[in-house]
Amino acid sequence: MKRKLDFYTTDWCGDCVRSKAFLNKYSIDFKEINVDIDEKANEYIKKLQVNQRRIPTIVFDDGSFLVEPTDIELENKLKSLKYL
Repeated sequence: MKRKLDFYTTDWCGDCVRSKAFLNKYSIDFKEINVDIDEKANEYIKKLQVNQRRIPTIVFDDGSFLVEPTDIELENKLKSLKYL
């Protein structure tokens, strides 16, 4: 089964670049959604974060999410959900 991962990002975010490189390193498929362009996506992550807008926001297929994760936090989450 293909795992679903939504990656909310912008073009200017350094943490987004780092997290995206991490996902690519492990060949994790993800849908990249630019919250500067997609207003619905922007509102969605603000709702998840109780009116904050921090990126990257990574939403997993079980509905859980991480906000601005370190590489270690992201790796641990991916392992716990069997993406890795």
